[in-house]
Amino acid sequence: MGSTTIALIELGIVFLGLGLLGRLAARVGMSPVPLYLLGGLAFGTGGLIGFEGIAEFGHVASEIGVVLLLLMLGLEYSAAELVTGLGQAWRAGLLDLALNFTPGALLALMLGWGPVGAMVLGGVTFISSSGIAAKVLTDLGRLGNRETPAVLSILVLEDLAMAGYLPLLTTVLAGASFLGGLQAVGVALLVVTVVLVLALRHGHRISAWIHSPEQETFLLRLIGAALLVAGFASAMQVSAAVGAFLLGIAISGTTAENAVRVLAPLRDVFAAMFFVVFGLNTDPATIPPVLGWALLLAVATTATKMATGSWAARRAGIGRWGAAARRHCADRPRRVLHRDCRPGGRVGCHRRRTGSAGDRLRHVDGRCRPGHFALRRTHSPQNFQGAGARPLNGPARQRHRQGIFSISRCHSA
Repeated sequence: MGSTTIALIELGIVFLGLGLLGRLAARVGMSPVPLYLLGGLAFGTGGLIGFEGIAEFGHVASEIGVVLLLLMLGLEYSAAELVTGLGQAWRAGLLDLALNFTPGALLALMLGWGPVGAMVLGGVTFISSSGIAAKVLTDLGRLGNRETPAVLSILVLEDLAMAGYLPLLTTVLAGASFLGGLQAVGVALLVVTVVLVLALRHGHRISAWIHSPEQETFLLRLIGAALLVAGFASAMQVSAAVGAFLLGIAISGTTAENAVRVLAPLRDVFAAMFFVVFGLNTDPATIPPVLGWALLLAVATTATKMATGSWAARRAGIGRWGAAARRHCADRPRRVLHRDCRPGGRVGCHRRRTGSAGDRLRHVDGRCRPGHFALRRTHSPQNFQGAGARPLNGPARQRHRQGIFSISRCHSA
């Protein structure tokens, strides 16, 4: 058989297997990402069946997948919200760097890898995969949660830090001059600054240019712009994912809403390949010798990442009772989370009771502070609307298993 025929057969097996794994994950109630990674190990280098015919396609498809994941994540927020979040999260970013770079660097020094090895492994334990984080947030329906902007701000800060870290690391590994590394860092930071300024000042023009009443034309413009921006960002030593995220930030209004609708199926297909390629490129035989150290780092960095997120959430005014309220509502069908947006209003669980005179509110959280967010049910004619709730602009809605919700900002009456 020809190479094209073999590639088609292998792709068919991969996508069919991913569909079965996704169905299993849905039944269990978990994100399919871990199963996708294990599936890639089974069919990759040194696995049960070696798929060599799709290596090139898989690499390109995985890059497109992470671009679409971060593009759609950016569509959920505005440039002003991003700048505000970054300004508030810089302390969390420094804490993230201190807590998560240190374990990898210390282990490398213990193993005798030297300063360069410590720099490499420290970067590995510091950075989080934006693609995996975006996929998990989407799968678990947490894009509208109050803590999500804080999480995204930390992720963006990590990616921006990589814009400076990777050129320096490349310079050190290649033995080039330190001045050359600083120049590369300066170019990367300049590119990010220019894109942010364009998103803030000219986002409406970008949205108008991409928008089209014909779905085909709209989709082609959108994907073309995303890949072009991601490619230029990568050429300037900035993460392609950051470039796509910033483009999503720049798009707003009905253009963003339409983009979310038409991109969702493509995102799911290519994002699945993104996770599978991790496994395809990993030889399972190389895992056992380093499994113990890897598990040790996994436990340590899980604790430090959770500590960073908890600290950032507390600074944003998100307490443990808010998490309890979300779990309470998510675990009980026909209940939805709401927040009374009057000053001092409470978060509660709003249950629809057929045949009753009214709706029962179960308050399980602390006070609502001006500037925070609220979830509000929008598909029922008897919506709960906290006094003083002001709808956000843009695609600030997400589909949840209990219905359609909108996000509202709490403010003083």
